[in-house]
Amino acid sequence: MTEIFSRFVASWKRFHRPSPEAMELLRFIGPGILVTVGFIDPGNWAANLSAGAGYGYQLLWMVTLSTIWLIILQHNVAHLGIVTGDCLAEAAHRHLPGWLSRPLLYSAVAAAIATAMAEITGMAIALNMLFHLPIMAGSALAAIVSFLLLAFSSYNRIERLIVGFVSLIGLAFLYELVLVPADWPAAVSGWLVPALPEGSIVIVMSVLGAVVMPHNLYLHSEVIQSRQWNLGDEATIRRQLRYEFIDTLLSMGIGWAINSAMIVVAAAVFFASSVAVDDLRQAAELLRPLLNEQAALVFALALLFAGISSTITAGMAGGSIFAGSLGEAWNGRDIHSRAGMVITYGGALLVCFLAGDSLKALVYSQMALSLQLPLTIFLQLYLTSSRRVMGKYANSRATLLMMLAIGLVITGLNVFLLIDLFS
Repeated sequence: MTEIFSRFVASWKRFHRPSPEAMELLRFIGPGILVTVGFIDPGNWAANLSAGAGYGYQLLWMVTLSTIWLIILQHNVAHLGIVTGDCLAEAAHRHLPGWLSRPLLYSAVAAAIATAMAEITGMAIALNMLFHLPIMAGSALAAIVSFLLLAFSSYNRIERLIVGFVSLIGLAFLYELVLVPADWPAAVSGWLVPALPEGSIVIVMSVLGAVVMPHNLYLHSEVIQSRQWNLGDEATIRRQLRYEFIDTLLSMGIGWAINSAMIVVAAAVFFASSVAVDDLRQAAELLRPLLNEQAALVFALALLFAGISSTITAGMAGGSIFAGSLGEAWNGRDIHSRAGMVITYGGALLVCFLAGDSLKALVYSQMALSLQLPLTIFLQLYLTSSRRVMGKYANSRATLLMMLAIGLVITGLNVFLLIDLFS
């Protein structure tokens, strides 16, 4: 009997042993998750809650469209990092004249500051909801803790921490979805059928800026190099390009699901009850009578996880862009990377202290990102389409036209937004 059982166990292990290629793929899952954090951050929470509470399921299509654009752009910029060994900022410094590269990169640092402001504010709001810590004190604590984690932790440790946080955020919204009476046929229609309700353009552009974020394009081209791939080996480059696409697709899919869940929850709870949401803290308080105490607690904890993880990656992006503007790679222990982190967090704290309405500040910060986004897209398009930069891995005509179309559409939406704001 014992021998039969042993044979059964041995057969079971052989049958369920992962293939070598599957194990190889798992080693390269991670950089995309760090990028995903950037578009499930508190700024996204503000934009998504405003979209769901104000317009129900009608703006879900923007999450779908933005995520498709995001996959194309992130996949493309990751190729730049793999093929050249330079991040987007380093490549701009290396291949563009200073009078052009510096303004572009400094505007990207400003975008990282706007991003960090949203992340720090969200984390401070979560600390206030959970521990009644004053917003200003929570903002300072968020910036200090994030700086110390970046400055004194290894990349692998940061990656594991953020993967854990993303998993917890996903579980939190899965729990929320179980509780709410969602109208799934309306949600499916919202995902697939574009609609632009009256007065929704600011929210639409906020959702766009919250999903397709300039600092994430810089960050992805940097962190994709964390696996220390052998750039001189043609077969290795091709294999890693393939693995990168799987990592990006999986990670962006997770982000799409979490962003969609935010809008669905807001539509099912707030829009269905005709309750206006003007603040993230108010959203948590309103969940108590509409759902239950546990739902409000889970909401606050998920916001805390989103805040700290995205604050870390925003600082990493700011440090990477600043160091790249000097022709250097990201290094959390290097003076220039740390200077970029200080600029990012210091500028973000200043905006936090001056801002009044926290939800509006979060929404408008995401809108500001959408205004900077075309500059980053066209910079990326120029570099990844150049044979001088990318060699035989330069963009194909189809890729070039697809990215050009995305850039032009986003530019057109920004023009529409500015006309709407100042008319």
